[in-house]
Amino acid sequence: MTEHAKDTPNMAQWAIPMRARSPEEGHRAATPLELFFDLVFVVAIAQAGSSLHHALAEGHATQGVFSFSIVFFAIWWAWMNFTWFASAYDTDDVPYRLATFVQLIGALIIAAGIPQAFDELRFPIVTLGYSIMRLSLIGQWLRAGLADNAHRASAFRYAIGLGLCQIGWIGLLFAPGQWIMVGFVILVLAELLVPVWAERVAPSAWHAGHIAERYGLFTIIVLGESILAASLAIQAALQDGQLSAQLAIIIAGGVLIVFAMWWLYFDRPMDDLLTSLRTAFIWGYGHLFVFAAAAAVGAGLAVAVDQATHHAEISATAAGAAVAIPVAIYLLVLWLLHERVRAQSGKEMALFPAAALLILISVFTGQAVLITGLLLAGLLAVKLVGRYRESG
Repeated sequence: MTEHAKDTPNMAQWAIPMRARSPEEGHRAATPLELFFDLVFVVAIAQAGSSLHHALAEGHATQGVFSFSIVFFAIWWAWMNFTWFASAYDTDDVPYRLATFVQLIGALIIAAGIPQAFDELRFPIVTLGYSIMRLSLIGQWLRAGLADNAHRASAFRYAIGLGLCQIGWIGLLFAPGQWIMVGFVILVLAELLVPVWAERVAPSAWHAGHIAERYGLFTIIVLGESILAASLAIQAALQDGQLSAQLAIIIAGGVLIVFAMWWLYFDRPMDDLLTSLRTAFIWGYGHLFVFAAAAAVGAGLAVAVDQATHHAEISATAAGAAVAIPVAIYLLVLWLLHERVRAQSGKEMALFPAAALLILISVFTGQAVLITGLLLAGLLAVKLVGRYRESG
């Protein structure tokens, strides 16, 4: 390889030793390959959100939320596995890129299996996609373990743990029906414990700024899916000539909700919260509820549009709950992960829980979408005014 090729940004080198990157590396940003990886997950999130939308609109809330929870966990965990590995070992050489492409193929297969998993609670296609992703990721961890002496034990533990969990998922396909949910819960717990077990011997060299950026980008993806879901529902209503005052109110409230959710998440930098391995686990795992709630808001907005245009089999109260409940969850988890540790007073500490409670109460007003948007905007305004007074 020529000197010019070595110095060219984003040009993959041939195989180089996969050693841990420095956690103190400056200007560490998401790579084009990571952004490409995220793009594939847009498809999976859209599938999950669309399925939830139709289940709620048809009055199958319990089944819809249950299926959405299972499917979204699968999406989130696949993304998590890649993201944290890449933060520590992104060599961006030819083998790394090819291995990531294999994981992308697996992610696409997972997305293709979501309708079957959602409607029938059957997971052969999703499991196939996971198996492909896992084989590639296990290979990456083994490669890291062979090259990185300092983190060899943790890398090999990751490879062993992921392999055993995947054998469990394949075995679950053949389990009797009454054991499927028990097996699912056990395997989910095992998946969550693999990083805890692996990191105990030699914590991997993840980069706080890089992880915060990657989580922020994924938050933008799920909020973007919310905008898309609501937009498609509104488009369908307009094509049917059903523009009404109620629909206009939902549009206004929906815009306020999504904009305020974005602002509240990105109100302050997040990397300063990742000060230890323990906080990183709480922060990283807690984002499952941030992402899932943000994605569910889009489905809820689409349901509210359907109800306003008489295309849903549920009441206005139920449609309002489809928006208010995920927004309240989003606020409470943001409070736990971001705001609680930064609050300077009891009043500031109570802002997010109080707003979440009022949002839940708005379900019974008949205008939950608009009121939720106004409450979020008010919460943001109170925060900004308080910060202005502190700085003045």
